Amino acid sequence: MMILRYNTKKELKQNIGRPLKYIETSMHGDEYKPDGTFVGCNRPHDSRGMGTREFFAQVTMKNGLIHKVS
Repeated sequence: MMILRYNTKKELKQNIGRPLKYIETSMHGDEYKPDGTFVGCNRPHDSRGMGTREFFAQVTMKNGLIHKVS
């Protein structure tokens, strides 16, 4: 699952219209899609991640920008 580099889901939602900050973790190919939907989470216990509380989010991208977060 892709690591989303945001402290909170609210912060992620505030970045709609901007490029996504993320870390790929899959050994089976990239999960990031510049046009499409995928699920990610932040990993507060991962030194590369951010935040203190874990969250999960479904992210929809259009033209390389965050379009929707749920």
